[in-house]
Amino acid sequence: MIRITKGLMIAALFLCAASISAQNLKFGHINSQELLMAMPERDSADVKLKKYAKDLSEQIETLQVEFNKKYQDYLQKKATFTDAIREMKEKELQELQQRSQEFEQTAQQDYQKQQADLMKPIVDKANATISKVAKANGFIYVFDVSTGSVAYFSDQSVDILPLVKKELNITKK
Repeated sequence: MIRITKGLMIAALFLCAASISAQNLKFGHINSQELLMAMPERDSADVKLKKYAKDLSEQIETLQVEFNKKYQDYLQKKATFTDAIREMKEKELQELQQRSQEFEQTAQQDYQKQQADLMKPIVDKANATISKVAKANGFIYVFDVSTGSVAYFSDQSVDILPLVKKELNITKK
């Protein structure tokens, strides 16, 4: 059985700490949102997303026009309807309004899914490039300052955004 004394343990800890500090650890940071905005793939994704949003908006507008037309028709003829026809028309209007609201909710979910689907390959490419640049330049950590979770980074932390942009051949600011 080996007996470790307090002095030996303190000496071992001191040696470990000294060897770690001698390694010259490199820390980096990047604003990933700035990188994503500079990537050319983002522009084409935005164009596709705007077209998708426009198509959804047009469909919502078509449903709204249909509802408004039937509602105006109902208001104009309401006095001539029997109770049974008036109830049937009111129920039809309520169902149309409910369908319209459900479609708007589904459209919003579809839009968010489309946005995620279009952005995923761009984000994956950015993350892969950040990792590649970090490894190639010997960084042990790269903090994303766009998330707001990094409270402080010193001047010794290297902004790797220019390196990542260079790797991606991005020239715009």
